[in-house]
Amino acid sequence: MRSDLQFRHQAYNSERPNSFAQLLSDAKPVEPSSVEFHEALVSAGNTFGQAGVATVYCVHGTFAGNDALGLLTELARFAPQLSKSLSQIGKKTVDFFAGETGNFTPRYVATLQEKLSAGAQHSIPVRLFNWSSQNNHIGRADGAVRLIHELARFATDLPTAAWREEHPLRVILWGHSHGGNVFALLTNLLGADAESRDAFFHAARTFYRPWFWRDVDLPIWQEVRELLNNVDHPLRRLKLDIATFGTPVRYGWNAAGYSKLLHFVHHRPPENGHECQAPVPIEPRRMLVAADGDYIQQIGIAGSNLPPNFLAVRTLIADWRLDKFLESDLPRERLLTRLAHGTRVPDEGSALLVDYPAIESGVHRHLAGHAVYTRRKWLPFHCREIAARFY
Repeated sequence: MRSDLQFRHQAYNSERPNSFAQLLSDAKPVEPSSVEFHEALVSAGNTFGQAGVATVYCVHGTFAGNDALGLLTELARFAPQLSKSLSQIGKKTVDFFAGETGNFTPRYVATLQEKLSAGAQHSIPVRLFNWSSQNNHIGRADGAVRLIHELARFATDLPTAAWREEHPLRVILWGHSHGGNVFALLTNLLGADAESRDAFFHAARTFYRPWFWRDVDLPIWQEVRELLNNVDHPLRRLKLDIATFGTPVRYGWNAAGYSKLLHFVHHRPPENGHECQAPVPIEPRRMLVAADGDYIQQIGIAGSNLPPNFLAVRTLIADWRLDKFLESDLPRERLLTRLAHGTRVPDEGSALLVDYPAIESGVHRHLAGHAVYTRRKWLPFHCREIAARFY
């Protein structure tokens, strides 16, 4: 999305994408214990290091976070420390049961950091960023606000010597599923003008500010609103390079809010339609074996949100207002009507439509083709493509 189109939603249609999209059929997994795995990541680390990559943030998608039902977010208004402690326990529980199935684990992050740092010959920290993982606008908006806060802290803590005009510092944002749509909202917040940004915060106001008094009970929102108005904040000097994995086509991307953008999508060209189109209609028997690629990426479009907790009236209202704000330019269609277009590729950035082989058997392991991206055996392929296409 152009930088002058702020907080616009992508339209859905059956046409070939206007953005760059490439089919890849030669991707191969590499076992993490192999020499090839080590050498591939070390090589990517060397490239990242020369490009000035200062850190990598891995961001999970829906239902892989610490508060998918939004209960702990509401608790944070009254008992923030208790909410934080329970959130940590919740995420550890998800990691234990899900492992690498549609989830970035501490082991995944540790492996990536070790190999990239070895190649760069200096530390490239790889961090996990956790957000609630709610499947709605307010959950993703809260994730974007909190990620901006984290990036601002990171930028502020960097030593003065790290900033060099001839070699800007870069941050790779590495997001699975709706984690990528957290990034999309982040680019709009960073790239929007003051009026558009104020409209976003106004739409979400009941979420972070009570109705009858001016105090803010989720202060991080107000802090981020203020720092975004500071054009001289160190955050503005970071170059954000974004890689998404299986991210459903939802919000537009503001080109003023990022440096580079690449989408990985598990895809197999359909027999009918153009080569970039997702399968339509969706056949359940094929979905069970991920025959056509990533069905969750296809399904998780506008109209697939779940409402916030019904007991959280303020959050419900904020989500409803954000829906009106973020989808104001979309035709009011049914989800099935939108799905019939088979829109697979975003309008912004470059897309790699990858025929991932060796998908795990059982829908509980491949999650309808959506779990492939987060397995360590695909790190060499992903790092190699990011290094080649970004740097």
